[in-house]
Amino acid sequence: MAYMIQVDFKMNGPFGDEMEDAFSDLAKSINEEEGFVWKIWTENAETNEAGGIYLFESKESAEKYLDMHRKRLEGFGIPEVNGKIFGINTKLTEINKGPIKS
Repeated sequence: MAYMIQVDFKMNGPFGDEMEDAFSDLAKSINEEEGFVWKIWTENAETNEAGGIYLFESKESAEKYLDMHRKRLEGFGIPEVNGKIFGINTKLTEINKGPIKS
Protein backbone atom coordinates (compact mmCIF):
# COMPACT_ATOMS: atom_id res chain seq x y z
CA MET A 1 0.00 0.00 0.00
CA ALA A 2 1.18 3.54 -0.75
CA TYR A 3 1.22 6.16 1.99
CA MET A 4 0.67 9.89 1.81
CA ILE A 5 2.18 12.56 4.05
CA GLN A 6 0.30 15.83 4.53
CA VAL A 7 2.51 18.63 5.91
CA ASP A 8 1.82 22.28 6.63
CA PHE A 9 3.51 25.00 8.65
CA LYS A 10 3.71 28.77 9.10
CA MET A 11 6.37 30.46 7.00
CA ASN A 12 7.06 34.11 6.19
CA GLY A 13 8.11 33.33 2.65
CA PRO A 14 9.47 33.20 0.11
CA PHE A 15 6.50 32.31 -2.08
CA GLY A 16 5.87 31.95 -5.82
CA ASP A 17 8.86 32.38 -8.12
CA GLU A 18 11.09 33.32 -5.19
CA MET A 19 10.14 30.07 -3.45
CA GLU A 20 11.02 28.15 -6.60
CA ASP A 21 14.44 29.80 -6.75
CA ALA A 22 15.12 29.28 -3.03
CA PHE A 23 14.06 25.63 -2.82
CA SER A 24 14.84 24.07 -6.20
CA ASP A 25 17.93 22.27 -4.85
CA LEU A 26 15.89 20.99 -1.91
CA ALA A 27 13.20 19.79 -4.31
CA LYS A 28 15.79 17.85 -6.31
CA SER A 29 17.19 16.25 -3.15
CA ILE A 30 13.75 15.02 -2.09
CA ASN A 31 13.70 12.86 -5.24
CA GLU A 32 16.54 10.84 -3.72
CA GLU A 33 14.69 9.91 -0.49
CA GLU A 34 14.03 6.23 0.13
CA GLY A 35 10.56 5.18 -1.02
CA PHE A 36 9.69 8.63 -2.42
CA VAL A 37 7.23 8.69 -5.36
CA TRP A 38 6.10 12.33 -5.77
CA LYS A 39 5.38 15.62 -4.00
CA ILE A 40 2.94 18.47 -4.55
CA TRP A 41 4.27 21.72 -3.08
CA THR A 42 1.66 23.92 -1.38
CA GLU A 43 1.79 27.61 -0.45
CA ASN A 44 -0.51 30.40 0.68
CA ALA A 45 1.21 33.80 0.87
CA GLU A 46 -1.93 35.43 2.29
CA THR A 47 -1.86 33.23 5.41
CA ASN A 48 1.95 32.70 5.47
CA GLU A 49 1.61 28.92 5.16
CA ALA A 50 3.47 26.35 3.14
CA GLY A 51 3.79 22.60 2.99
CA GLY A 52 3.25 19.67 0.73
CA ILE A 53 1.53 16.43 -0.10
CA TYR A 54 3.93 13.51 -0.56
CA LEU A 55 3.52 9.96 -1.75
CA PHE A 56 5.77 7.17 -0.45
CA GLU A 57 5.91 3.47 -1.30
CA SER A 58 5.65 2.32 2.33
CA LYS A 59 4.59 3.48 5.77
CA GLU A 60 8.14 2.99 7.03
CA SER A 61 9.67 5.26 4.38
CA ALA A 62 6.97 7.89 5.00
CA GLU A 63 7.61 7.83 8.77
CA LYS A 64 11.37 8.07 8.27
CA TYR A 65 10.99 11.01 5.88
CA LEU A 66 8.52 12.89 8.09
CA ASP A 67 10.82 12.59 11.11
CA MET A 68 13.80 13.86 9.10
CA HIS A 69 11.73 16.65 7.51
CA ARG A 70 10.49 17.95 10.87
CA LYS A 71 14.11 18.18 12.08
CA ARG A 72 15.16 19.94 8.87
CA LEU A 73 12.35 22.49 9.19
CA GLU A 74 13.32 23.13 12.82
CA GLY A 75 16.80 23.90 11.49
CA PHE A 76 15.20 26.43 9.14
CA GLY A 77 13.60 28.14 12.18
CA ILE A 78 10.15 26.55 11.77
CA PRO A 79 9.33 25.03 15.18
CA GLU A 80 5.73 23.90 14.56
CA VAL A 81 5.15 21.41 11.77
CA ASN A 82 1.83 19.67 11.24
CA GLY A 83 2.47 16.30 9.65
CA LYS A 84 0.13 13.36 9.17
CA ILE A 85 0.55 10.03 7.43
CA PHE A 86 -2.38 8.32 5.69
CA GLY A 87 -2.83 5.05 3.83
CA ILE A 88 -4.38 5.43 0.38
CA ASN A 89 -7.51 3.74 -0.91
CA THR A 90 -6.25 3.24 -4.45
CA LYS A 91 -9.52 2.02 -5.99
CA LEU A 92 -11.47 5.12 -4.92
CA THR A 93 -8.53 7.38 -5.80
CA GLU A 94 -8.44 5.95 -9.33
CA ILE A 95 -12.16 6.73 -9.74
CA ASN A 96 -11.38 10.37 -8.97
CA LYS A 97 -8.36 10.47 -11.34
CA GLY A 98 -5.74 10.53 -8.57
CA PRO A 99 -2.18 9.80 -9.79
CA ILE A 100 -2.17 6.35 -8.14
CA LYS A 101 -2.35 2.94 -9.78
CA SER A 102 -3.22 -0.22 -7.87
